[in-house]
Amino acid sequence: MLNLTGKNALVTGIANNRSIAWGIAQQLHKAGANLGITYLPDERGKMEKKVAELVEPLNPNLFVPCNVEQDEQIQSTFDLIRDQWGKLDILIHCLAFANKEDLSGDFSQTSRSGFNKALEVSTYSLVRLCGAAKPLMTEGGSIVTLTYLGGVRAIPNYNVMGVAKAGLDASVRYLAAELGPTNIRVNAISAGPIRTLASSAVGGILDMIHHVEQIAPLRRTVTQLEVGNAAAFLCSELASGITGQVLYVDAGYEIMGM
Repeated sequence: MLNLTGKNALVTGIANNRSIAWGIAQQLHKAGANLGITYLPDERGKMEKKVAELVEPLNPNLFVPCNVEQDEQIQSTFDLIRDQWGKLDILIHCLAFANKEDLSGDFSQTSRSGFNKALEVSTYSLVRLCGAAKPLMTEGGSIVTLTYLGGVRAIPNYNVMGVAKAGLDASVRYLAAELGPTNIRVNAISAGPIRTLASSAVGGILDMIHHVEQIAPLRRTVTQLEVGNAAAFLCSELASGITGQVLYVDAGYEIMGM
Protein backbone atom coordinates (compact mmCIF):
# COMPACT_ATOMS: atom_id res chain seq x y z
CA MET A 1 0.00 0.00 0.00
CA LEU A 2 1.22 3.49 -0.84
CA ASN A 3 2.38 5.53 2.12
CA LEU A 4 2.20 9.33 1.90
CA THR A 5 2.05 9.89 5.65
CA GLY A 6 3.46 13.27 6.58
CA LYS A 7 3.31 14.59 3.02
CA ASN A 8 1.55 17.91 2.43
CA ALA A 9 -0.58 17.86 -0.71
CA LEU A 10 -2.44 20.71 -2.40
CA VAL A 11 -5.30 19.59 -4.65
CA THR A 12 -6.90 21.98 -7.12
CA GLY A 13 -9.92 21.54 -9.34
CA ILE A 14 -12.55 19.82 -7.20
CA ALA A 15 -16.00 20.98 -8.34
CA ASN A 16 -18.25 18.04 -7.40
CA ASN A 17 -18.18 14.31 -6.73
CA ARG A 18 -17.59 13.56 -10.42
CA SER A 19 -14.39 15.58 -10.58
CA ILE A 20 -11.23 13.64 -11.29
CA ALA A 21 -9.59 15.84 -8.67
CA TRP A 22 -12.05 14.40 -6.14
CA GLY A 23 -10.90 10.87 -6.96
CA ILE A 24 -7.28 11.95 -6.57
CA ALA A 25 -7.95 13.69 -3.24
CA GLN A 26 -9.60 10.54 -1.86
CA GLN A 27 -6.66 8.33 -2.76
CA LEU A 28 -4.08 10.79 -1.41
CA HIS A 29 -6.04 10.92 1.84
CA LYS A 30 -6.23 7.13 1.94
CA ALA A 31 -2.43 7.02 1.58
CA GLY A 32 -2.05 9.31 4.59
CA ALA A 33 -1.31 12.71 3.02
CA ASN A 34 -2.26 15.99 4.70
CA LEU A 35 -4.65 17.69 2.30
CA GLY A 36 -5.07 21.28 1.27
CA ILE A 37 -8.04 21.93 -1.03
CA THR A 38 -8.65 24.95 -3.24
CA TYR A 39 -11.99 25.96 -4.71
CA LEU A 40 -13.06 28.47 -7.32
CA PRO A 41 -14.73 31.35 -5.46
CA ASP A 42 -17.99 32.86 -6.69
CA GLU A 43 -20.02 35.84 -5.53
CA ARG A 44 -22.71 33.82 -3.78
CA GLY A 45 -20.36 31.32 -2.18
CA LYS A 46 -22.14 28.31 -3.70
CA MET A 47 -18.96 26.58 -4.82
CA GLU A 48 -17.32 27.06 -1.43
CA LYS A 49 -20.28 25.44 0.33
CA LYS A 50 -20.55 22.58 -2.17
CA VAL A 51 -16.87 21.68 -2.12
CA ALA A 52 -16.57 22.13 1.67
CA GLU A 53 -19.38 19.62 2.27
CA LEU A 54 -17.87 17.17 -0.21
CA VAL A 55 -14.33 17.18 1.20
CA GLU A 56 -15.29 17.32 4.89
CA PRO A 57 -14.76 13.53 5.36
CA LEU A 58 -11.15 13.99 4.18
CA ASN A 59 -10.51 16.47 7.00
CA PRO A 60 -8.41 18.90 4.94
CA ASN A 61 -5.91 21.01 6.86
CA LEU A 62 -6.32 23.90 4.44
CA PHE A 63 -9.38 25.02 2.48
CA VAL A 64 -8.77 28.15 0.45
CA PRO A 65 -10.21 30.07 -2.50
CA CYS A 66 -7.96 30.24 -5.53
CA ASN A 67 -8.88 31.65 -8.91
CA VAL A 68 -5.79 30.97 -11.04
CA GLU A 69 -6.60 33.96 -13.24
CA GLN A 70 -5.75 36.20 -10.29
CA ASP A 71 -2.10 36.30 -9.24
CA GLU A 72 -2.92 37.70 -5.82
CA GLN A 73 -5.08 34.67 -4.98
CA ILE A 74 -2.34 32.30 -6.09
CA GLN A 75 0.17 34.14 -3.94
CA SER A 76 -2.12 34.20 -0.90
CA THR A 77 -2.72 30.45 -1.27
CA PHE A 78 0.97 29.63 -1.19
CA ASP A 79 1.65 32.18 1.54
CA LEU A 80 -0.90 30.30 3.66
CA ILE A 81 0.82 26.99 2.90
CA ARG A 82 4.16 28.47 3.95
CA ASP A 83 2.73 29.89 7.16
CA GLN A 84 0.77 26.79 8.22
CA TRP A 85 2.75 23.90 6.75
CA GLY A 86 6.21 25.33 6.18
CA LYS A 87 6.68 23.16 3.09
CA LEU A 88 4.77 21.53 0.25
CA ASP A 89 5.40 18.02 -1.05
CA ILE A 90 2.64 17.42 -3.61
CA LEU A 91 0.77 19.66 -6.05
CA ILE A 92 -2.19 18.32 -8.01
CA HIS A 93 -3.24 20.47 -10.98
CA CYS A 94 -6.71 19.56 -12.26
CA LEU A 95 -7.71 22.82 -13.93
CA ALA A 96 -9.14 23.25 -17.40
CA PHE A 97 -11.70 25.51 -19.03
CA ALA A 98 -12.92 26.46 -22.47
CA ASN A 99 -16.06 28.25 -23.55
CA LYS A 100 -18.76 25.76 -24.51
CA GLU A 101 -19.19 27.35 -27.93
CA ASP A 102 -15.52 26.62 -28.64
CA LEU A 103 -15.97 22.89 -27.95
CA SER A 104 -18.08 22.06 -30.98
CA GLY A 105 -18.16 23.01 -34.64
CA ASP A 106 -15.22 24.31 -36.66
CA PHE A 107 -11.95 24.82 -34.79
CA SER A 108 -11.10 27.69 -37.17
CA GLN A 109 -14.01 29.66 -35.71
CA THR A 110 -12.52 29.74 -32.21
CA SER A 111 -12.68 33.29 -30.90
CA ARG A 112 -9.51 35.12 -29.91
CA SER A 113 -10.83 35.63 -26.39
CA GLY A 114 -11.91 31.98 -26.14
CA PHE A 115 -8.49 30.77 -27.28
CA ASN A 116 -6.70 32.97 -24.75
CA LYS A 117 -9.06 31.95 -21.94
CA ALA A 118 -8.57 28.23 -22.59
CA LEU A 119 -4.78 28.52 -22.67
CA GLU A 120 -4.61 30.74 -19.58
CA VAL A 121 -6.73 28.51 -17.35
CA SER A 122 -5.79 25.11 -18.74
CA THR A 123 -2.09 25.55 -19.52
CA TYR A 124 -0.51 28.66 -18.08
CA SER A 125 -2.00 27.97 -14.65
CA LEU A 126 0.29 24.94 -14.28
CA VAL A 127 3.33 27.09 -15.01
CA ARG A 128 2.20 29.75 -12.56
CA LEU A 129 1.37 27.28 -9.77
CA CYS A 130 4.69 25.49 -10.22
CA GLY A 131 6.51 28.79 -9.90
CA ALA A 132 4.70 29.47 -6.63
CA ALA A 133 5.21 25.92 -5.32
CA LYS A 134 8.92 25.67 -6.15
CA PRO A 135 10.24 27.63 -3.14
CA LEU A 136 8.07 25.56 -0.79
CA MET A 137 9.21 22.16 -2.09
CA THR A 138 12.36 22.34 -0.01
CA GLU A 139 12.62 18.56 0.34
CA GLY A 140 11.74 17.78 -3.26
CA GLY A 141 8.24 17.00 -4.39
CA SER A 142 5.83 15.71 -6.99
CA ILE A 143 3.58 17.71 -9.30
CA VAL A 144 0.85 15.96 -11.27
CA THR A 145 -1.45 17.47 -13.88
CA LEU A 146 -4.27 16.08 -16.02
CA THR A 147 -3.98 15.96 -19.78
CA TYR A 148 -5.90 14.14 -22.52
CA LEU A 149 -5.34 12.30 -25.79
CA GLY A 150 -6.80 15.30 -27.62
CA GLY A 151 -3.44 17.00 -27.14
CA VAL A 152 -1.74 14.57 -29.53
CA ARG A 153 -4.64 13.51 -31.76
CA ALA A 154 -7.48 15.43 -33.35
CA ILE A 155 -10.53 14.46 -31.30
CA PRO A 156 -13.94 15.56 -32.61
CA ASN A 157 -15.17 18.76 -30.90
CA TYR A 158 -12.21 18.93 -28.50
CA ASN A 159 -10.89 21.82 -30.57
CA VAL A 160 -9.15 24.56 -28.56
CA MET A 161 -8.85 22.30 -25.53
CA GLY A 162 -6.67 19.99 -27.59
CA VAL A 163 -4.31 22.87 -28.24
CA ALA A 164 -4.35 23.71 -24.53
CA LYS A 165 -3.51 20.11 -23.62
CA ALA A 166 -0.69 19.99 -26.17
CA GLY A 167 0.72 23.09 -24.49
CA LEU A 168 0.24 21.46 -21.11
CA ASP A 169 2.18 18.37 -22.23
CA ALA A 170 5.06 20.54 -23.42
CA SER A 171 4.95 22.54 -20.18
CA VAL A 172 5.32 19.29 -18.20
CA ARG A 173 8.56 18.55 -20.03
CA TYR A 174 10.00 22.04 -19.60
CA LEU A 175 8.99 22.20 -15.94
CA ALA A 176 10.45 18.74 -15.30
CA ALA A 177 13.74 19.88 -16.81
CA GLU A 178 13.78 23.04 -14.69
CA LEU A 179 12.71 21.52 -11.39
CA GLY A 180 14.51 18.19 -11.60
CA PRO A 181 17.79 19.42 -10.09
CA THR A 182 15.89 20.25 -6.89
CA ASN A 183 14.31 16.76 -6.85
CA ILE A 184 10.88 18.01 -7.90
CA ARG A 185 9.19 15.69 -10.36
CA VAL A 186 6.52 16.82 -12.84
CA ASN A 187 4.26 14.35 -14.64
CA ALA A 188 0.88 14.21 -16.35
CA ILE A 189 -1.90 11.65 -16.37
CA SER A 190 -3.85 11.24 -19.59
CA ALA A 191 -7.15 9.82 -18.42
CA GLY A 192 -9.76 8.26 -20.63
CA PRO A 193 -12.99 10.23 -21.07
CA ILE A 194 -14.95 10.50 -17.83
CA ARG A 195 -18.22 12.34 -17.52
CA THR A 196 -17.33 15.35 -15.39
CA LEU A 197 -18.54 18.94 -15.18
CA ALA A 198 -15.73 20.01 -17.52
CA SER A 199 -16.12 17.18 -20.05
CA SER A 200 -19.89 17.66 -20.28
CA ALA A 201 -19.21 20.85 -22.25
CA VAL A 202 -17.54 18.85 -25.03
CA GLY A 203 -19.95 18.10 -27.85
CA GLY A 204 -20.66 14.37 -28.19
CA ILE A 205 -18.92 13.38 -24.95
CA LEU A 206 -21.29 10.45 -24.36
CA ASP A 207 -20.60 9.11 -27.85
CA MET A 208 -16.88 9.40 -27.09
CA ILE A 209 -17.28 7.43 -23.87
CA HIS A 210 -19.28 4.70 -25.60
CA HIS A 211 -16.65 4.51 -28.37
CA VAL A 212 -13.88 3.96 -25.82
CA GLU A 213 -15.93 1.24 -24.14
CA GLN A 214 -16.14 -0.58 -27.47
CA ILE A 215 -12.54 -0.11 -28.63
CA ALA A 216 -10.29 0.01 -25.55
CA PRO A 217 -8.55 -3.30 -24.75
CA LEU A 218 -10.29 -3.44 -21.36
CA ARG A 219 -13.65 -2.73 -23.08
CA ARG A 220 -14.50 0.03 -20.62
CA THR A 221 -13.51 3.50 -19.62
CA VAL A 222 -11.88 4.34 -16.29
CA THR A 223 -13.07 5.77 -12.99
CA GLN A 224 -11.98 8.77 -10.97
CA LEU A 225 -10.53 6.45 -8.33
CA GLU A 226 -8.39 4.63 -10.88
CA VAL A 227 -6.93 7.96 -11.95
CA GLY A 228 -6.53 8.76 -8.25
CA ASN A 229 -4.52 5.58 -7.73
CA ALA A 230 -2.18 6.52 -10.57
CA ALA A 231 -1.73 10.02 -9.15
CA ALA A 232 -0.96 8.65 -5.69
CA PHE A 233 1.64 6.35 -7.25
CA LEU A 234 3.29 9.25 -9.09
CA CYS A 235 3.39 11.22 -5.82
CA SER A 236 5.03 8.37 -3.92
CA GLU A 237 8.59 7.13 -3.59
CA LEU A 238 7.64 4.23 -5.83
CA ALA A 239 7.79 6.70 -8.73
CA SER A 240 10.99 8.42 -7.59
CA GLY A 241 12.67 7.93 -10.97
CA ILE A 242 9.78 9.17 -13.12
CA THR A 243 9.51 12.76 -14.35
CA GLY A 244 8.48 14.61 -17.49
CA GLN A 245 6.16 11.78 -18.53
CA VAL A 246 2.56 11.33 -19.60
CA LEU A 247 1.01 8.24 -18.00
CA TYR A 248 -2.04 6.95 -19.87
CA VAL A 249 -4.83 5.74 -17.61
CA ASP A 250 -7.44 5.04 -20.28
CA ALA A 251 -8.12 1.28 -20.27
CA GLY A 252 -5.55 0.98 -23.07
CA TYR A 253 -7.41 3.08 -25.65
CA GLU A 254 -4.30 5.09 -26.58
CA ILE A 255 -2.56 2.05 -28.10
CA MET A 256 -5.39 1.32 -30.54
CA GLY A 257 -5.43 2.52 -34.13
CA MET A 258 -8.97 3.83 -34.20
